[in-house]
Amino acid sequence: MLGWALTFFVLALIAGLLGFSGIAGASANIAWILFVVFMVLVVIAALARAVRGTPPA
Repeated sequence: MLGWALTFFVLALIAGLLGFSGIAGASANIAWILFVVFMVLVVIAALARAVRGTPPA
């Protein structure tokens, strides 16, 4: 999931540098959504580990 977010982030940067605002905007929105989903999953995984009592690595 993080790989997809980074891919769309790089695509948004390249498109922004080239001046394609439509492509850059779409890529940035997808990257933002994937980043938020990734962060939510990280928090859920950390809480699940804490509830089970296993120490963070």
